[in-house]
Amino acid sequence: MKRLLTILLMACSVFCQSQIKFINPILAGFYPDPSVTKVGDNYYLVNSTFSYFPGIPIFQSKDLKNWKQIGNVIDRPNQMNFMGDGTSRGLFAPSINYFKGTYYLTCTLIDRKGNFVMTAKNPAGPWSDPTWLPQVKGIDPSLFFDDDKAYIVYNSDAPDNKPLYSGHRTIRTYEFDPINLKVIGEEVQLVNGGVDISKKPVWIEGPHIFKRENWYYLCAAEGGTSVNHSQVILRSKSAIGPYTPYQKNPILTQRDLDPRRKNPVTSAGHAELVEGPDGKTYAVFLAVRPYEGNHYNTGRETFIAPVRWVDGWPIINPDHKEIQYQFTAGFKEVKQKAVPQSGNFAYRTTFEKSLDLSLLFLRTKDTSWYKLDRIKGLTMKLRPETCMGKGNPSFVAKRQQHLSCTASTELDFETTAANEKAGLLIFQSEKNFYYICKSADNGKTVIQLFKGNEESKGMELLAQQPISAASKKVYIKIKADKSLYSFSFATKPNNWITLKDNVDGKFLSTETAGGFIGSVFAMYATSSGKTSTNQASFKWLDYKGDDEIYR
Repeated sequence: MKRLLTILLMACSVFCQSQIKFINPILAGFYPDPSVTKVGDNYYLVNSTFSYFPGIPIFQSKDLKNWKQIGNVIDRPNQMNFMGDGTSRGLFAPSINYFKGTYYLTCTLIDRKGNFVMTAKNPAGPWSDPTWLPQVKGIDPSLFFDDDKAYIVYNSDAPDNKPLYSGHRTIRTYEFDPINLKVIGEEVQLVNGGVDISKKPVWIEGPHIFKRENWYYLCAAEGGTSVNHSQVILRSKSAIGPYTPYQKNPILTQRDLDPRRKNPVTSAGHAELVEGPDGKTYAVFLAVRPYEGNHYNTGRETFIAPVRWVDGWPIINPDHKEIQYQFTAGFKEVKQKAVPQSGNFAYRTTFEKSLDLSLLFLRTKDTSWYKLDRIKGLTMKLRPETCMGKGNPSFVAKRQQHLSCTASTELDFETTAANEKAGLLIFQSEKNFYYICKSADNGKTVIQLFKGNEESKGMELLAQQPISAASKKVYIKIKADKSLYSFSFATKPNNWITLKDNVDGKFLSTETAGGFIGSVFAMYATSSGKTSTNQASFKWLDYKGDDEIYR
């Protein structure tokens, strides 16, 4: 009996070691438009960053669950910058591919030069300067490498630029020269409108071509990147078509489910399929986690689901209607030494020698206004630029990755000028933010809370409390609890005083603010349009996620 029990325990141990539990999203927070490629036993994944800098993070994994950021594609200001762009403009929908020793990145710089391609020998970088593709008119370009040819496929205008309805788009392709990085020959239209133009489908986009068992598959999103988002599939015997749509499209959507369901995942689409370590197919895609209606502050996030092939067609999340927050797969987990990106987690970011790869600036990186120090941490100059403009303020941010979380920092700053402010932002756009800061009012030291003004470029003062001028160091904390935010400060560690609680968090949601991005916590200092020689130092940034569903 004991021997049988030992055998059973050993078998259970082996089985458990060969099981991996996925927790969705696999990249929590503002990580939209995922694209993934497999090279050997490594996976590399990229996301859109819009007007944030560095642009396009690159993650590496060996199991599709544990991701470590290894670099950023746009990490040099001379590659490109986004000065003058709103926060939801800039870089749209990157795609990563690998072919014969070279990594390729295609993307769209919206409102400017359009589509481009970049290359690297190491996915961590350095990446080349962009090569612009003026013939490729549209958005969301991706590459497909066939046996002897390569193609670039993308979303484009309606035929003859005469849309039959709002949102009427096409999917088109050119043959592509991967050596000289240019298109070849004539443009070919692959899809007009969507899988069934008689139903007036909108915004077919994010296309990827892949080959399986002598079939060419065209996988794309339809319905727009909100609650009607979906994923569709077509196939052909030729890379350039004609493509026949799957009769049971879409292969992924959440739009038909009860919006009142508990802990909903919505807006799923923009998927790419990849072979897992077990040889089975998986899909990475964007989706969102609203806390009420269509309100969410964490932006569009990266999810994963299994894929089953049925009669030669891939079905995403085949056993469930709802996207699962957790599921298991039959292969071994490979953990990495990195900050977790899924489930509940906590971390402390310090600024002793270098900035974490995940930290974000607005529009470009200018090393002249900040410095790093083992004692003081991150020191910023107070400059005239503000977060309400479209320049590069003294602003360093980290994504909000949970519906319920806290972010706090230790601030070393003193001033007697009302225009000089330093503190912590919860920031969604130039007009949609809250700012808890240390400043002065009539020469007295105060802690203030401001709200961005949707009607103008100003700020509205919500709360203010005086503190002793001797309190050079202060601690500032923002707590998010779905639709409510609370703002606190302390002059001694952990002796928190609430400045204002239960502040409207829907003001920060994509539903209210618009655009395509999620909220970020930002260390921010400004002299509010005036010249200043003052500076502020941030010792660390603490973050803790506490979503109920992961407890």
